[in-house]
Amino acid sequence: MTISTAPLLIELFVEELPPKALKKLGQAFASHLSSSLAAQGLCGQNAPTTVFASPRRLGALIEGVAAQGQDQSVLQKLMPAAVGVAADGSATPALIKKLLALGAGDTPVSALKTEAGVLFLDRVVKGASLAQAAQIALDDTLAQLPIPKVMHYQLSKNCEYPGWSTVGFVRPAHGLVALHGEHIVPIAALGLQAGRSTQGHRFEAVQATLSLVHASEYEARLETQGAVIASFAKRRAMIVNQLAAAAQALGHGVKPIDDDALLDEVTALVERPNVLVCQFDQAFLEVPQECLILTMKANQKYFPLLNPNGTLTHQFLIVSNIAPTDPALVIGGNERVVRPRLADAQFFFNQDRKKSLASRIAGLGKVVYHNKLGTQGERTDRVSAIAHAIGMQLGGNNLAHQAQHAALLAKCDLLTDMVAEFPELQGTMGRYYALHDGEDAATADAIEDHYKPRFAGDALPRGAVGTVLALADKLETLVGLFGVGALPTGDKDPFALRRHALGVIRLLIENKLPLSLNALIDTSCKPFGALITHPVAALLHFINERLAGQLREQGHSALAVDAVLSLSPPLLHEIAPRLAAVKAFSDLAQAPALAAANKRVGNILKKIEGTVPSAVNAALLQEPAEQALYAALQIAAPIAQTSFAAGHYTASLQALAALKAPVDAFFDSVMVNADDAALRANRQGLLAQLHLAMNQVADLSKLAA
Repeated sequence: MTISTAPLLIELFVEELPPKALKKLGQAFASHLSSSLAAQGLCGQNAPTTVFASPRRLGALIEGVAAQGQDQSVLQKLMPAAVGVAADGSATPALIKKLLALGAGDTPVSALKTEAGVLFLDRVVKGASLAQAAQIALDDTLAQLPIPKVMHYQLSKNCEYPGWSTVGFVRPAHGLVALHGEHIVPIAALGLQAGRSTQGHRFEAVQATLSLVHASEYEARLETQGAVIASFAKRRAMIVNQLAAAAQALGHGVKPIDDDALLDEVTALVERPNVLVCQFDQAFLEVPQECLILTMKANQKYFPLLNPNGTLTHQFLIVSNIAPTDPALVIGGNERVVRPRLADAQFFFNQDRKKSLASRIAGLGKVVYHNKLGTQGERTDRVSAIAHAIGMQLGGNNLAHQAQHAALLAKCDLLTDMVAEFPELQGTMGRYYALHDGEDAATADAIEDHYKPRFAGDALPRGAVGTVLALADKLETLVGLFGVGALPTGDKDPFALRRHALGVIRLLIENKLPLSLNALIDTSCKPFGALITHPVAALLHFINERLAGQLREQGHSALAVDAVLSLSPPLLHEIAPRLAAVKAFSDLAQAPALAAANKRVGNILKKIEGTVPSAVNAALLQEPAEQALYAALQIAAPIAQTSFAAGHYTASLQALAALKAPVDAFFDSVMVNADDAALRANRQGLLAQLHLAMNQVADLSKLAA
């Protein structure tokens, strides 16, 4: 039987949704509906689905939805035949009870199927109706939406029991549309019964209420008569095009700031975008542009315009939700609104510069950092000591003193009015104030850069002073919080310790710093003294876990990563070439056998009680196979060692390929644990030398299957 299909539209009309969550809510609403209907057999697994998400609606149009699901033949397991069928072939009471429970009490035993001694009922299950399936899909979808915070409200006065029932949803819902082609699907949700009417734009709609005739006309009618662009993606694209066109019309190569998060948020705030050009007094440009840009973006959702060289202009773009014939009032209103915001930034900037950063150092002692780790002042002293120690290792007295001085000033901007108003500007304002105080550029840059890298893909500090300070700051955070037991859990990391660990990894690897991670942790522990009450040995494991995960994400195999990291290479920047060497070694025909042999050697050596012999007496080598292995090792080991010392890890591992044949022959014909103690010790020493030669770059036993 052929079942007709038609597009299915489901729209939930609500009060203004949280803009930062709208994009995700819209995608989840449509995908959950589609997948649930597909699971119930009402549409295909990849049915074309259009997502609708505007400030006041969540919706989806799913193509090719059937009015009735296909009947399905289901083979249902009952019970073992020995339990269900009596000796005379009749149904036992247990089988009769089971069949009655399934509504198949009149089914004869002869109609049942038996497979592997088990009884099965072959029955036809009627396909679900669209009303049933859509109700299940909508209920499941609403339950699974990624709602940031649920709002509880009472049902409206139009409901049967107004004021008696409380509903929980992201925002109060006022309308539900469910159309299959031209037919209303009788479903309900959030105290609403589905119909065919929806609402247009609050102010711009030709018709405030739209009665839809067919599901497929939804998007077009909303746009033409309701003045609403229902598609989030289409509305976003319109804003991008309008921003670019407005900037181009101004000339001089100006461009709106590139900010995807801002673009998504503004798209979620308007139903029909209209981009307009505004401006502010050029005198405000004396304030650092980061301050002006942040206040326009964060507080007003405006798009600042930048010159081709990246400097801020006095013009900006707004995305209005209305399109009046004369936009002067809209433009003027937005210009009046932004002026006091910019004036505040100007006031903060002027006031902050009246006090130097150095004069604020004492104030850090009044700011609590952590109840077990003291104040920001005490933390600054620790960071300063760690920075001095690292600076000494990397550049001697000069770098050490520069890093120590920058560390003392790095957190002082936390006490300024500007950073109190805009915490995102910490470090950035410190740089401006340091330059104003006459500090050198290296110190000023370090103050701004010591927070870097703040996220994946962020730039690293610009100079040596910034690099040392960034490393010291992150290590102080990690060691201190691990030292007082404030460890991250599986889903919570309130102090961003994972991010700090990844920052340390990037600083060491990308700058190729000749610093041992173990030694850095030891150095960072010293300034804490008795404050550390928990062992920080777990910190090294924590950082290595982050490193291993990062390397796997970069495409390295888990086996290769484990093989290299299990040796705990002292310098992290050597890990990448070691991994490349392991990959090249793995491609050799001899690799599997050598890896297996290496694992076998390791197991033998682990079982030796006491000290493992390290010397080999050539005169005690009796068997030809052990003599051949010893001779091959005398040639291969020095080559591998020389290459390893020079950092030529691929050549070091490839030198081991010559050992495959003698190693195989050795294990085929030589008894390692000979009865003669001297002979046994000599052979164990030979294996110890082999193991040492094979495991300098990586633990090759980790590559064994």
